Amino acid sequence: MTDEELMRAVCDGDQSAYQTIVKQHLNSISHFAFGIIGNQNDTEDISQETFLKLWIKAEKWQPEKAKLSTWLHRITHNLCVDYLRKHGNTEAQEHVDVEKEVQADWQDGYGVSEDREKQGKLLRKVINNLPENQRSALVLCHYSGFSNKEAAVILDVSVKALESTIARAKRTLRKQLSGALRAPSEETSASSDVVNH
Repeated sequence: MTDEELMRAVCDGDQSAYQTIVKQHLNSISHFAFGIIGNQNDTEDISQETFLKLWIKAEKWQPEKAKLSTWLHRITHNLCVDYLRKHGNTEAQEHVDVEKEVQADWQDGYGVSEDREKQGKLLRKVINNLPENQRSALVLCHYSGFSNKEAAVILDVSVKALESTIARAKRTLRKQLSGALRAPSEETSASSDVVNH
């Protein structure tokens, strides 16, 4: 069944169609929420609330305006922003999934485990300290596979504003990583490759 067929079935109260949608999208929704919130318990709560909203408000999805995955990520983003406003945008806990991907890119070519550990901790700290909008844009475009246009819809900004946000995030990463690392020039170059990914 297509997303439209599944959502029509959900509108009619079909729980099996609902479960199919949850299975198809839960991992990406959880990954995105965790990239913004940074702790597992609240990520699970936000993911559950996202799919509860889908069940209750299924008829509000407009397939001509956005793909189902885009609509779900928009709901998740709004819930994350509400969470951060309520609880304060404190430094998040480890962003495990995002960090593993970035760290793998950055560590390519390194053989010393101490360097990897140092790089991983530094990278976590820098990404965790990005403003929410920059972190969201980075997670959506570089780790969740959304196009700039789709990510702009999710974040409710123009494509130009999204691109500017990503550019600011990359500049911040580049500046803080190169400033914090007292390393040979090839290591600085490697960190630059990541933020240009």
